[in-house]
Amino acid sequence: MFGRRTAPLDASSPPPAAPAKKPVAAPKPSAKPVKAAKKPAPKAAPVQKSKAPAAAPPRVASSAGSDGPKVQAVEIGGRSDEYFQTKTTIFNALIDTIDLSQLAQLDTESAAEEIRDIVNEIISIKNVQMSIAEQEALLQDICNDVLGYGPLEPLLARDDISDIMVNGASRVFIEVGGKIQLTNVRFRDNSQLMNICQRIVSQIGRRVDEASPICDARLPDGSRVNVIAPPLSIDGAALTIRKFKKDKLTMADLQNFGSISPEGAKVLEIVGACRINTLISGGTGSGKTTLLNCMTGFIELDERVITCEDAAELQLQQPHVVRLETRPPNLEGQGEVTMRDLVKNCLRMRPERIIVGEVRGPEAFDLLQAMNTGHDGSMGTLHANSPREALQRVESMITMGGYNLPSKTIKEMIVGSIDVIIQAARLRDGSRRITHITEVLGTEGDTIITQDLFVYDMDGEDENGGIVGRHKSTGIARPAFWDRARYYGRDSELATALDAAAD
Repeated sequence: MFGRRTAPLDASSPPPAAPAKKPVAAPKPSAKPVKAAKKPAPKAAPVQKSKAPAAAPPRVASSAGSDGPKVQAVEIGGRSDEYFQTKTTIFNALIDTIDLSQLAQLDTESAAEEIRDIVNEIISIKNVQMSIAEQEALLQDICNDVLGYGPLEPLLARDDISDIMVNGASRVFIEVGGKIQLTNVRFRDNSQLMNICQRIVSQIGRRVDEASPICDARLPDGSRVNVIAPPLSIDGAALTIRKFKKDKLTMADLQNFGSISPEGAKVLEIVGACRINTLISGGTGSGKTTLLNCMTGFIELDERVITCEDAAELQLQQPHVVRLETRPPNLEGQGEVTMRDLVKNCLRMRPERIIVGEVRGPEAFDLLQAMNTGHDGSMGTLHANSPREALQRVESMITMGGYNLPSKTIKEMIVGSIDVIIQAARLRDGSRRITHITEVLGTEGDTIITQDLFVYDMDGEDENGGIVGRHKSTGIARPAFWDRARYYGRDSELATALDAAAD
């Protein structure tokens, strides 16, 4: 498929430099060859490891013996080993030819045109034989490497991928339809992977290096990014991206996916519109943030909403939204702004609703205080496996903050603040469901009393292994927030939804 490359390789430096009418690396001839001389060594290893799509997994299973399971890699873009070798050769020649400092001064479109022109010249000089489609794919890949997110670009462009998990340069996994799959996507080496990680986090003013090897960040579309770099990650940087769909999901979309029934969606709409304090609980990847986005769609347009997040990912559509984001400490360990600092500051900003992206520490106390002092309709998410466990986690997080309060006082504060808990779950078939809509009633002794309004009842599996079930009402005709629904004129809709779900 690809033609001769061995003969012209020795003369790669002089020919591309001469015809380049683009920025030439004349001031830096000594630095560039050093880089190019070091690159081929680490590149040889990935090429040999990936002779077939399933060649990488045996390296992991080899410690347990040759009979270990083999994972078939999913083809992304039809890239072969020969393609990666050709791309590496042309990329090295490109880096020796251009002046990156001058290229950085150009806008993205102009820089891409310059790169494409030079790469076309290098392909011609090296007499690499490839089809027009293969050459166009190579040009796009190299532009992505220099200006974008490299091998991640085709994965980020796919809307059906919900998670991208990079475990070092040669192993990239994706999650599609709730199932994790190995892909044939790989980076040139760990240096390229680390450069792309730094490119991502630097866009929001953060850094990741040996001194600060853990970082939370986000992409421009709000997708959540986590990076953990060496020396904490042994086999190269570990990059995890929780992707958001290009089109913001609505409650109607959740109904179409089967995550909630139409009657349950109507109850959630009333909960969001009637300013009922809500806590969304669920495990990792259960859809808590997506559900929170959907719930915010019922907020009135004239309400002032303030969001607090570690990495801003909520996509509120209201016109009066203030987005706040925490800040990690600098190199000297100073300048940190925690979630608790943001929530406390919200109280001075005249909010009508406070939305916390994820409650995971002492800020739970300040959020409860806000919910109980006139900021009705505030929302937040936390990790828990059931509504009752969510209440226990809130109590433990308040205790973590060093508050010397009796357990009974904390429970009374929780009961006076949180009205409804919505439980989200990812089932074993990969589907995501809202399994409980539970309201908090009060305390009886040292126990918080709750009651379920809606539950998801599983009935078994279909012929494809998918879980079959339905959302049903528990028969509660008049929930505890009935008076608030009547205050907003939504009591008849609430009664209709509960009656329809009980049939």
